[in-house]
Amino acid sequence: MTVPLRQGTGPGEVWDAPAHAVRHGDTALDATVEVPGSKSLTNRFLVLAALADAPVTMRGGLVSRDSALMIEALRALGVSVDVGADAWTITPAPMHGGVHIDCGLAGTVMRFVPPLALLAGLAGDIRPITFDGDPGARVRPMLALIDALRGLGAVVDDDGQGTLPFSVTPPTTVPDAVDVDASASSQFVTALLLVAPRLPGGLTVRHVGEVLPSLPHIDMTCETLRSAGVRVDQPDERTWVVHPGALRLGDVRVEPDLSNAGPFMAAALAAGGTVRIPGWPAVTTQPGALYPELLERMGATCELEGDVMTVTGTGEVRGIEADLSPAGEITPTIAALCALATGPSVLTGIGHLRGHETDRLAAIATEVARMGGTCEAGADALEFAGAPTPDAPGGGLSGADLETYHDHRMATFAAIVGLVVPGTRVINVGTTAKTMPDFPRLWARMLSDS
Repeated sequence: MTVPLRQGTGPGEVWDAPAHAVRHGDTALDATVEVPGSKSLTNRFLVLAALADAPVTMRGGLVSRDSALMIEALRALGVSVDVGADAWTITPAPMHGGVHIDCGLAGTVMRFVPPLALLAGLAGDIRPITFDGDPGARVRPMLALIDALRGLGAVVDDDGQGTLPFSVTPPTTVPDAVDVDASASSQFVTALLLVAPRLPGGLTVRHVGEVLPSLPHIDMTCETLRSAGVRVDQPDERTWVVHPGALRLGDVRVEPDLSNAGPFMAAALAAGGTVRIPGWPAVTTQPGALYPELLERMGATCELEGDVMTVTGTGEVRGIEADLSPAGEITPTIAALCALATGPSVLTGIGHLRGHETDRLAAIATEVARMGGTCEAGADALEFAGAPTPDAPGGGLSGADLETYHDHRMATFAAIVGLVVPGTRVINVGTTAKTMPDFPRLWARMLSDS
């Protein structure tokens, strides 16, 4: 699967973020946006399909750099993945070693794939598997997973920093319990849970850290396992017991990515008007499901009718105090609204975002300041003063060339601000290809449909 950047949005290029706001005298937004499939679910289902008892057909999978990297990683390990126009077919095969995995900047690849090396060892292939990625990936925390793999008998050779690059030489036997400190990322727990059904004794995973961010992502993992017929018990809030057994997925349809829906929903509030998101699930474990509640607290109205989520705003944004520890990935979208709000805001429980594609707390504070706003980044929080002149066009903020730091969420942060602050330009909006390659086109269509 090839995921090219669209012309005019490549690395280093500058994109003029379209300004569009009722307070500028523009027509109110009135658009329907079809959001592509969930990256988090796509890459979880890809891993489980690779471990299934029979070929799996997946529909609605996200076509993006992250999913392309996952597919290539699975192929390198021996799994067949046929990417068709309407569906993907994943045919499981025994895992093998002696290969190299390119993780790019995908946290799901660098965290979910290394435990699959254990299965190669159990099949008798103890050749090492090497992992590396983009320069930005080499500073993302990996030590907790490395330590867990060592606790499961693997030999992991790294540079001593607990980051990429490293190699994993699998053992031929694996214990049935492991401790992991997932304070830096819930993905460390998910990585171990995904491989657990295929280990001879299953696996009990115990979180031993002080905090556990993004718990909905772990709930998502447990639900995807259960949907495949796997028994998952949780005797307490820090322990998961996955029993060994077959994985039967059959046909899988991936939900729309609610986190990627967030910027379009935020546009209705920031610019003024209505944006509809079809395909919204009635029940979901996606962290993006928190958007309606948060946006309503900031001044929007949100209504789910059938499977269509409708968000309406006036162009006036209220400040908010919110604990975003359950859903850190939505922070940049909410932060963009906080920068435009008529009053102060405080976002807490987000210290783990310092270890994402970039240090998101520092990045957000820097880019708000670049526009003339005030945002203080603490160890675990962001504090916003709100728009300097709330009644002025753009809230008194000034257009600027905003950096994205090779982070797709920072690119959409800048696009939201650009709706209200004329002269905003986004450096390397093409980084959105990580999870939403068509973002500039979808954004422009949202505005042109209004």
